[in-house]
Amino acid sequence: MMIRRKWLSLTAGFVMVSKEASSQQAKPSAADKKSTDRTAAARARMVQRHLKEHGIKNPRVLDAFRTVPRHEFIRVEVRHLAYEDESIPIGEGQTITPPFDVAFMTEALDPQPTDKVYEVGTGSGYQAAILAQLVKDVYSVEIHKPLADGAARILKKLGYDNVKSRHGDGYEGWPDAAPFDAVIVTCAPEKVPQPLVDQLKEGGRIVIPLGDRYKQSVFIMYKKGGKLTEPKAIRPTLFVPMTGRAQREAASDSGKGAIQKKDLNDTKPK
Repeated sequence: MMIRRKWLSLTAGFVMVSKEASSQQAKPSAADKKSTDRTAAARARMVQRHLKEHGIKNPRVLDAFRTVPRHEFIRVEVRHLAYEDESIPIGEGQTITPPFDVAFMTEALDPQPTDKVYEVGTGSGYQAAILAQLVKDVYSVEIHKPLADGAARILKKLGYDNVKSRHGDGYEGWPDAAPFDAVIVTCAPEKVPQPLVDQLKEGGRIVIPLGDRYKQSVFIMYKKGGKLTEPKAIRPTLFVPMTGRAQREAASDSGKGAIQKKDLNDTKPK
């Protein structure tokens, strides 16, 4: 009887060890994942050809672009363009920004590991994923609900748990999460929305494209004494216009300007 119990105990132990061994064997290592990633070489080429050779130098930024799978953020039928320096339609009249422009703005933002960053314009979610590799937390708002929902699904699928995204007008910021160490805007208003200034930490920085539909530049500004410093233009660019409240304000300002011009003309001697 004792011999039988011992045999059963040994057998149970063997089964337990076997299960543990099989579960350990079934779990792929980081090296296995890398070896089965068929797009790693394409990302490496993208970084070399489109980023490094065009002046992107920050090693942390370059590593983020080697890591994030851009093809996951676009439709299957255009994935052959994923690692080209191309702007690709993603629906709702929007596009995924070319890799160089994403890298350029990310490098200008100078993301730090402890930063909390606010992004206006989630779009596909690619910029948020890049930032997620570089900072502590990312808060991102997208005005087009189908894009907001799609980006949230992809970011969750890929495990970017430090990205919080939602549908809304990015003009308003994210008051509950403020203040932010940095703000990045991936659409072009004609002027900086005041809520973004209010929600930026003292000493924080904002990278934003400003201008009308066909004449824009990326600017960087810092918050000092509760106000933004003089805008420093760092590169001409062409982003989709910022919609929502920013667009309404621009239209209102344009209308006021036209009325003032008419009033001046009416006062001229005839």
